[in-house]
Amino acid sequence: MSEDVSPEVAGQSSREMDRRKFLVRLTVALGSVGAVVVVAPSVAFLLGLRKTPQTWRTVGKLEDFTVGSTVNVSFEDPSPLPWAGVTSQSAAWLRRVNDQEFIAFSMICTHLGCPVRWLADADLFMCPCHGGVFYADGQVASGPPPKPLNRYPVRIHNNNVQILTLPVTIS
Repeated sequence: MSEDVSPEVAGQSSREMDRRKFLVRLTVALGSVGAVVVVAPSVAFLLGLRKTPQTWRTVGKLEDFTVGSTVNVSFEDPSPLPWAGVTSQSAAWLRRVNDQEFIAFSMICTHLGCPVRWLADADLFMCPCHGGVFYADGQVASGPPPKPLNRYPVRIHNNNVQILTLPVTIS
């Protein structure tokens, strides 16, 4: 026994199939766009294609620093976001070696990223988290840090001391 399908029901079924096909294609298209939005930056990061901007930041006038002293200086992060606020500020330990030479050390311990502090009386950098100690030249003196303190390039430009801002690294 065969059932006859009325033309109205057949038309409705055909429209339902067209709608279903459209929704399937729309879902596939939106899913593909979403996958590209997530995957493209990840691949660029893994391949090292995304570069963090590096900018020379002025941290003070040349005459503000005395020879032989190590001081804390702050500057804006190399890639501040509009909503970053206070977190866009970074810092370094700056030592004036002589009239024209400076050394800038990262404040971040190379062990687990805690901020190191300068102990002027002992002439050492100390990490309070796990007891890491660094000599005045940034080399590891004792404790768990695997590497010396990271350094920032420093220059004197128009009588200003400037640090080349780099991404903050832990290791």
